[in-house]
Amino acid sequence: MKYLYLLSILLLAGCSIDEPQSFVFNKQQNEVQQVAAENLRAPWAIAKIEDTFYLTERAGSIVKIKNGKMERQQVVLEKELATVAEAGLLGFVLAPDFQDSKLAYAYYTYVDKVAQFNRIITLYLEDNIWYEKDLLIDQIPSGTYHHGGRLKIGPDQKLYATAGDASEASLAQNLQSLGGKILRVNLDGSIPKDNPFPNSYIYSYGHRNAQGLSWLPDATLYASEHGSAKNDEINQIQAGQNYGWPLIEGNETQQGMHSPQFTSGTETTWAPSGMDFYDGKLYVAALRGTAILAFDIEAKQYEEVVTGLGRIRDVYIEDGVLYFISNNTDGRGNPQKYDDKLYKIILSN
Repeated sequence: MKYLYLLSILLLAGCSIDEPQSFVFNKQQNEVQQVAAENLRAPWAIAKIEDTFYLTERAGSIVKIKNGKMERQQVVLEKELATVAEAGLLGFVLAPDFQDSKLAYAYYTYVDKVAQFNRIITLYLEDNIWYEKDLLIDQIPSGTYHHGGRLKIGPDQKLYATAGDASEASLAQNLQSLGGKILRVNLDGSIPKDNPFPNSYIYSYGHRNAQGLSWLPDATLYASEHGSAKNDEINQIQAGQNYGWPLIEGNETQQGMHSPQFTSGTETTWAPSGMDFYDGKLYVAALRGTAILAFDIEAKQYEEVVTGLGRIRDVYIEDGVLYFISNNTDGRGNPQKYDDKLYKIILSN
């Protein structure tokens, strides 16, 4: 396997980079290219339509990137955004009819007089400001850590969301709580009639802190999940099934519970986050693993394909091009000059 060492080559604001940061892209033969959009503030999710990116930042902004120009857009929320660890403005996905409706879906952590929670809302874009419009799901449990937060629209045109266990492990096995679950929602916020549990948003349960979702071409759903003491997981998700937390994790098994297809085991930590699928592989952002991991579904093995850029929060693949965001300014990384950044790598010619 040939290792190519590359340098950061583009500052989105138009300045040159004085001290470029090197990284390793592990690849055979194909052309490799890197583009950096820089000076992001703890970005969390990537959304893209045509040639325009929208990136959420945990502190409560959305960054628009188009034609090499970056604009930080204000987000007006109905509730006070929480600033505790891992919390803030998290998941974000554009509505299928965004060009006409100017609507998107977002997941954020908030505080009020009662407690701290997560909620799923729609946002409306007007004059470069995003306004909270409709509340879809409220009072998703939120604790000191483990807010979940990933949003994706599936091939069935339903909205899927990952909800963490809110640092209260028992919630993951409690079907009366939305904590520690993957949720499935109609785009208008109603409960799909074919959800596995009657009158419930819950699609699967027994999750500790899932942060990534992706579908294979045959509509098989996968999720990435943080383990408690290493034991991070990549799970194939089936409707109504129990993924074990906190009763089992990693390679452990128990009747009626699903063990992961891939696990970091007891010696390695990935802290996997956003993920996407391309050409037989799941590409997964790794935070503590400081890499992008490529999981070959058929061969049942994985490799690091990008390293040296610190914590990686989300990935997005389109037409053989891999986009990803670093997450070194989230309080847990070691920021380099101009961090955080949006990168681009060509996976195929």
